[in-house]
Amino acid sequence: MYTKDIYIQRRAELKRRVGEGLILLFGNNDAPNNYPSNTYRFRQDSCFLYYFGQKREGLVGVIDIDNDQEYFFGDDIDIDDIIWYGYVPSVKELAEEVGVTQSAPMKALKTMIDAAKAKGQTIHFVPQCRHDLMIQLADLMGIHPLQSKEKASVKLIKAIVDMRAVKQPEEIVELKAAAEIGYNMHTTAMKLCAPGVTEKYIAGVIEGIAMSVGDRYAFQTILSMHGEIQHGFPSHTPMEAGRLMLCDAGAESKENYCSDNTRVTPISGKFTQQQRDIYQAVEAAHDWVIANAKPNVKWLDMHLGACRILTDHLKSIGLMKGDTDEAVRVGAHALFMPHGVGHMMGLDVHDMEGLGQNYVGFDEEVQPSTQFGLNCLRCGRRLQKGFVMTDEPGIYFIPHLIDLWKSQNMHKDFINYEPIEPFRNFGGVRLEDDIIITDAGCQIIGDKIIPYHIDDVEAYISKD
Repeated sequence: MYTKDIYIQRRAELKRRVGEGLILLFGNNDAPNNYPSNTYRFRQDSCFLYYFGQKREGLVGVIDIDNDQEYFFGDDIDIDDIIWYGYVPSVKELAEEVGVTQSAPMKALKTMIDAAKAKGQTIHFVPQCRHDLMIQLADLMGIHPLQSKEKASVKLIKAIVDMRAVKQPEEIVELKAAAEIGYNMHTTAMKLCAPGVTEKYIAGVIEGIAMSVGDRYAFQTILSMHGEIQHGFPSHTPMEAGRLMLCDAGAESKENYCSDNTRVTPISGKFTQQQRDIYQAVEAAHDWVIANAKPNVKWLDMHLGACRILTDHLKSIGLMKGDTDEAVRVGAHALFMPHGVGHMMGLDVHDMEGLGQNYVGFDEEVQPSTQFGLNCLRCGRRLQKGFVMTDEPGIYFIPHLIDLWKSQNMHKDFINYEPIEPFRNFGGVRLEDDIIITDAGCQIIGDKIIPYHIDDVEAYISKD
């Protein structure tokens, strides 16, 4: 947890941006896994963390802008809980630690909300993704539980997005800490990658690294020989010689800031020429983004520029043809890269996505697309200093998608379907790093970069 002053300043700035009314920010509750007392490991809501800092379950923070008051609502634990889980500070003590002077039991929250509604006070809240909180919000506000998104305060959402999108120095420290854990996770995976070792084993080992030195892993690890599956979660399948292992994994720091990297490792220790051809295309697009991302550049243009580089490389090995700009304009390249080049990252690995992607990644100047592939771009807006983005171009060979497009003669002026056949069982290549936008450009977060140039990868996995 940061110092009290940081949370006080954040809430003061939020009050200034929202201007009037009452702000309601829910912390998370424990969530049952397969029976009530066997819960998932607790993770606090990111907005609550940002403004109130505390990681205990069962808390709600309220900021009454009109009366310049702040509150913590929650119930103190009893002796039975202390026996099983140990002593936890009182709600009053937790509130005081982050500069909140008033606290009350959870049942008092309903009284406050009813009084605010009776006075005609505007009540601001953000969408909820957990059903227990949807129900609690519904009881307080008199709405249907599934209305939390449509009834949410756009003014509050935009204020939070503007604040959280620009990372402050204390946040960058945490992002670097997460990056260091991510480095250890990925280099361990590269070393373990060998014929006969299972996907599940490697994923378990690197998730253990995240759990042991940080708070947790940032998302369920994607690790598979089937790199063409965007969320190819690890199985008990043994690694096969001659194939590629794609590993997309990240960690959360002790303060829950994330890392998110992807690396591809040749299971036999060396890339084949076919693998090199595809890998070099992705490497070039990845490096182009790093060379060109800077303040006031649209992230949409970073995406399209990376797609043009991928298209040029695919043309050079005979898989695509025609005019590159036109091929990208109509989305022909999306057969090979059906996702965006990256997303915002911070306290959430897809930062603030739960608040509404249109508010996070788009604005009046840049709106989301409905075109296949481009519709998966999670951010298109102009970059600002302090934005943290993932840079993750990829090339994939998805048999069912290839067959569908071929049967429909999709983009036949730009795609050579016959030469694609030898790549059907290739899998996919994605290279991903986390970058922070600086005064004049960007830089990869962290003191150590996970090896990704072909010669560096082969050298790293071969050394003792």
